[in-house]
Amino acid sequence: MSTRLRKALRQLVYLPRTLRLIWAASPGWTTAWLLLLLLQGLLPVASIYLTSQLINQLVDLLPQPGSLERFRPAAPLIGGIGLLFVLARVVDNVSTWVRVAQSELVYDRISALVHAQSVAVDLAFYETPAHHDHLYRARSDAGRRSLALLDSCGELLQNGVTMLAMVTILVPYGVWVPIVLVFSTLPAFYVLLRTNQQHHDWWERSTPAHRWTQYYETMLTSPTTAAELRLFKLGPHFQRAFQETRRVLRGERLALARQQAMAQLGASALTLLLVGGTLLWMVQQLLAGQVRLGDLTLFYQTFNWGHGVMHGLLSNVGQIFANSLFLGHLYAFLDLKPRVSAEEPVMAAPVPLREGIRFRGVSFRYPGSERLALRDFDLSVAAGTTVAIVGANGAGKSTLLKLLCGFYHPDAGQIELDGIDIRHIDIEQLRRMITVLFQMPVGYHATAAENIALGDLEASPDTAAIEAAARSAGAHEVIGKLPQGYQTLLGKAFAEGTDLSGGEWQRVALARAFLRAAQIVILDEPTSFMDSWAEAEWLDRCQHLVAGRTAIIITHRFTTAMRADVIHVMADGQIVESGTHAELLAKGGLYAQSWEAQMRASLRQELSPLQLEDDDGGALVDRA
Repeated sequence: MSTRLRKALRQLVYLPRTLRLIWAASPGWTTAWLLLLLLQGLLPVASIYLTSQLINQLVDLLPQPGSLERFRPAAPLIGGIGLLFVLARVVDNVSTWVRVAQSELVYDRISALVHAQSVAVDLAFYETPAHHDHLYRARSDAGRRSLALLDSCGELLQNGVTMLAMVTILVPYGVWVPIVLVFSTLPAFYVLLRTNQQHHDWWERSTPAHRWTQYYETMLTSPTTAAELRLFKLGPHFQRAFQETRRVLRGERLALARQQAMAQLGASALTLLLVGGTLLWMVQQLLAGQVRLGDLTLFYQTFNWGHGVMHGLLSNVGQIFANSLFLGHLYAFLDLKPRVSAEEPVMAAPVPLREGIRFRGVSFRYPGSERLALRDFDLSVAAGTTVAIVGANGAGKSTLLKLLCGFYHPDAGQIELDGIDIRHIDIEQLRRMITVLFQMPVGYHATAAENIALGDLEASPDTAAIEAAARSAGAHEVIGKLPQGYQTLLGKAFAEGTDLSGGEWQRVALARAFLRAAQIVILDEPTSFMDSWAEAEWLDRCQHLVAGRTAIIITHRFTTAMRADVIHVMADGQIVESGTHAELLAKGGLYAQSWEAQMRASLRQELSPLQLEDDDGGALVDRA
């Protein structure tokens, strides 16, 4: 057995796991489905048998003289055939209804598992292309392949019941007849297994290309890119990229389909020879008087139908094999274990925070990166104080946030809360202590009230708490101007939605962060979308909001940083200067140089906004 085939067959281990999943999702509907499958498997054989008996009886009755009364003995058989026909239609319709109910429950169950795992895996999962490929494979076929596997297993059971019944009918004509029936389908079965494996291998290899087409399509259809697409005439560029990638994928898929068609044609030719020879033998038996016309009809229908059933049976096995290959990606994703978790001994979170936060010799690099984001980093933040972290892009400022929230563990060193290494604090408890405004605030397609309430769903905030958080963040005035106030749907993706500007979205996100009564407040570029007037107003409010809490403000704006109790300047993953605004200006170091450059730039903007010169000299701040 080849290595590839052994590897593929190992995927069949996912079959019982999938069947358990299906049973857990819908035990009642699955029981009904199984009973209906048994009926569907037996009804065709019963119909063929009654038809053959009717033909034999009619052959005996036709030579007899008399009226239609002579056909009375055949009436029960005719009635039985009619009853089976009606019963078959009823069973098919009921089965369709049961199947829809079952498939909906199974789809919801699988979706719930994928969604739960998506929010449980480490943040690092989303930082490497290989993991994105993995997630794409798990998501793209999770529901469809599981339901297809369910269908294949059901058809396998139904066809198996039918086949056993037909073998029982064929054996009296010769033990070799059902053997020929089985062997006539084996070439097609081999081709099916081989083509399924080829398709799976191609699909796995082409995952990056499929993701590129998804990306190009998003660029062409997303509202976030619509303006730039038109301004810079990027539409034709992304259209060409999409079509070129699709051309390659289409060519590979068609070549694979051509190979499969030729292989199936050869298998069909061999099958035709075996079936034709068997039927010719049966005709000879009829001419020799060894069998009756009804027997020939029974044999023909049984053998012909049996060949189709056998082909379907082996196709079901092949489909189960193919779907199991694809489901391997789903279960590989579901089996991922988070690496970031509390280590023994697990200790209670320090509530309230009394001493503060301490980074001790922390070094860290992102997964797949060779560059250290933090290098032997040391920082102390006293409880109840506000510190500002400033520095150039890439200095490692936002990395502090991610490590403190427990999204990653440092490669070296430790982070402590009141002297307790956060590795030993339960992740959920740790994150309950922290509220964050991220650098790129998320605008959820929900009402304004719901957007804010998402900051602390566990507390089930009431209207008063939501409004208080909005006032604190300066969002109340913005929301008050909306068509339905706090009940206005935000975002333009759905009917009757209202969009906000970047600064307005930021205020809503700030309200969401302030709603959580957390001891540690982290604000990553909290005023980046605000103009100078709005910034000054908000900073006055912010000082009151963070009073009594431990606050870390990551910012490029010195007008924001200067309000902090202590300012830390970062460069190349380390703290290079610390002090108050006045102390840092007096030192004349990197902070003072950047402050002066920012002030000169602001002055030039006020005096001659059309004649700016780029002489920042490596300033820490972005003048965007």
